[in-house]
Amino acid sequence: MMNSSSRIDLKNLTREQLVEFLAGIGKERFRSQQLMAWIYKRGVTDFDQMTDLSKDLRTTLKEKAYVSDWLPEATEVSRDGTRKYLYRLDDGETVESVRIPMDNDRATLCISSQVGCAMGCDFCLTGTFGFKRHLTAAEIVNQVCAGLKDGPLQNIVFMGMGEPLHNLDNVVRSLEILYDPAGLDYSSRKITVSTCGLVPQMAELGRRITANLAVSLNATTDEVRDRLMPINKRYPLHELMAACRVFPLPAKRRITFEYILIRDLNDAIADAKRLVKLLHGVKAKVNLIPFNEHEGAAYRCPDETTISAFQTYLLDRNIVAVRRASKGQDISAACGQLKGKLEKQQAEAQQNVSIPT
Repeated sequence: MMNSSSRIDLKNLTREQLVEFLAGIGKERFRSQQLMAWIYKRGVTDFDQMTDLSKDLRTTLKEKAYVSDWLPEATEVSRDGTRKYLYRLDDGETVESVRIPMDNDRATLCISSQVGCAMGCDFCLTGTFGFKRHLTAAEIVNQVCAGLKDGPLQNIVFMGMGEPLHNLDNVVRSLEILYDPAGLDYSSRKITVSTCGLVPQMAELGRRITANLAVSLNATTDEVRDRLMPINKRYPLHELMAACRVFPLPAKRRITFEYILIRDLNDAIADAKRLVKLLHGVKAKVNLIPFNEHEGAAYRCPDETTISAFQTYLLDRNIVAVRRASKGQDISAACGQLKGKLEKQQAEAQQNVSIPT
């Protein structure tokens, strides 16, 4: 949980912003590299432990700044090693991230960019909470710093709670911090930013910084996508796909299209045929995600035969199509499930307290 004060949280600052902050207190530019190394490479948040800084500088830093540090309020661990974290923020709101084990002892961290979400996708549990606020750069970066306490993270994906491109400024700032060689030193190849299809912000992301792009597609007709994803009414499929075709991609990279398979809605071979046409001219990879059923969900997961047939149709037409493995099925692994469960428990506990005996 972040320290609430008038002091500056240094995890909110990119390297250049940190240089400006140091200049404002009369300190040299090279101190920024020292500070970032302490904060991100060594995980030190106490200025007194930063022993290569002068005592005078440490005293000034304690007066003007602090370094936030997160521990989860709740953690659930799956049989397959997936770890779901819930963090309590200064204002009492909560966000989640998920550590997903991969092959060869690698791990991916799925992080959030907002408290709640304003996009209102019909299949998404997070959307039922409504939009509360954007996360700061520090709140985004702290999910990574906290996740690293459980071991190395090879990949970071902005696919948790919220729409990353709706919070573009803070997402770009957090990416600059994650990429910085003096800090966490991630390659842009290792970080993916997802979007439901905010077309102007896609172009701005491409102009401002390099990152892998994932587009939540989930339908092959405007009629179905309008129903699932209200953003499609503003930026329909032809505009979205046109934006994908011009999105700047480094060599040998592809845009990932997330396609949640929902029984009897978007899982037919006719949908697969339309998907192939939609992806024409795009360097694309498709992640097929069987719908994760949860309490109160209006949709269902297709059967195995249907999922396999859909994937095979794409593969036979030279579309890279990967079925994303379901992880953490025995815990609250889907976005918002742990938050929803704990809030329900708290509400029930409060109700029990308020009932006179």
